[in-house]
Amino acid sequence: MSSSTYVVTGMTCEHCVRSVTEEVGEVPGVAGVDVDLASGRLVVTPAEGAGPVDDAAVAAAVAEAGYALAPA
Repeated sequence: MSSSTYVVTGMTCEHCVRSVTEEVGEVPGVAGVDVDLASGRLVVTPAEGAGPVDDAAVAAAVAEAGYALAPA
């Protein structure tokens, strides 16, 4: 099981972190979410036995929280 790392733009406080964590945590197949406010780093761990996390679903969840992923 391999984690996926993203960079979230626009977060400014712990409320932002909680919002992103909550939304991404609801993506099917996600077992863990770690968000670092200072760097904007988002690490998503898939559930055991699940395939890789769907990047589009993660981006949609981040957008639902009111933020965006940095372009790759």
